Amino acid sequence: MSGAHLRLLDAAAVGRLLTPADAVEALADVLRAGLDPEAGPPRTAFPVPAGELLLMPAATGSWAGVKIAGVAPGNPGRGLPRITGSYLLLDGPTLRPLALLDGAALTTLRTPAVSALAVRQLTGPGRPLRLVVFGSGPQAYGHVEAVLAVRKVVEAVVVARSPERARRLAAHARALGVPEARTGTPRDVAGADLVMCCTTARTPLFDGRLVAPGATVVAVGSHEPDARETDTALVRRAAVYVESRAAALREAGDLLIPRAEGAIGPDHIAGTLADLLERPEGRAPVDPAAPRFFKSVGMAWEDLAVAVAVYRAAASSEDVPGTPDSET
Repeated sequence: MSGAHLRLLDAAAVGRLLTPADAVEALADVLRAGLDPEAGPPRTAFPVPAGELLLMPAATGSWAGVKIAGVAPGNPGRGLPRITGSYLLLDGPTLRPLALLDGAALTTLRTPAVSALAVRQLTGPGRPLRLVVFGSGPQAYGHVEAVLAVRKVVEAVVVARSPERARRLAAHARALGVPEARTGTPRDVAGADLVMCCTTARTPLFDGRLVAPGATVVAVGSHEPDARETDTALVRRAAVYVESRAAALREAGDLLIPRAEGAIGPDHIAGTLADLLERPEGRAPVDPAAPRFFKSVGMAWEDLAVAVAVYRAAASSEDVPGTPDSET
C-alpha cells in the first residue's frame, strides 16, 4: 500500500473516534473470541540517551500492528509528555500498512480500558464506589473516565505530589458527575472501595494493611521488575489477577518483589483477565473478604485490539480503504 493511502489518526482523532466504554468492549471482545494473552511476545526494551524505547508487536489472522513507544523521564520538565510513540496498524494477510495512530493517545485510551474491564469484573454493579486515585497525569485522567464508563462513583479522592494538579483532577471528576471529589492523602485508601495507582512511583504508595476487605486495587504504573506501587502487605493478603501470568512474572515488580522476599509463591496469582470474563460477574476470590488486586503491565494485544477499534470507527465515519471484514 502506498504512503498516500496510509490513514493518519492523530491524538484528537483517537480520542474522538473511540470512547472509554468502546475500548473496554473491544478488549472484552477479543478475549471472548479466544485470544490467548499468554502467547503474546514479550516487549523489547532498550535504553537510549533520552530514556527508553519499547517495541510491542502483535498479530491475529486479520490484523497486525506494532507500537514504538518512548519513555522520556525528562520530558515533563520540558512541558512535553513523558510517554511518546506511534502505532502502525497493518492488514493481517498482506501486512500492508493501513493506519498510523498516535501511540501516546492509544496508550492513554487502552491502559484505562484494561483497568476498567478488570474493575467491571471484580466489583459488583449495585453499590456506587468510593474511589481513590494516585497520580494526576494523563493516565489518572483516563482511569477516572474509564471507571465512570463501567461503574457509578459516589466519591473520588485524588492523591498526587502536586496539590494543584490534584485539585485540577478532582475538579475534572466533579465535572464528569462525581458528587464528591477532593484531594487527599494515602490514608484515604482505608475508606475506598476502589484504589487506582497511575504513577511513576518505584516504591509503594500506601500501607496495604489499610485496604478494606473486599476492596479492589488496580496498579498500572510500572512494567519493571524492580519497581512497584503497592507493598508486600497488600499483595500477600489479596486475591491477585493479571493480564497474563507469563507477562506478570517477567515484568510486574508489584509481584516479583514480594515473591523474592518469600512472601508469596508462584501459585499466588488467582486468575487472569480472561478468567474473569468466563462469567458475567467475574470470578470471586477464594476468600470473599480478601482485597482484589489487579496488576497490569500493558501488553501488545491490547494495543492492537484498541487500534483496530479506532480504525473501524474511522472507517464507519469516512471512506477508509482496505478495511478487513473479519474480526480481530
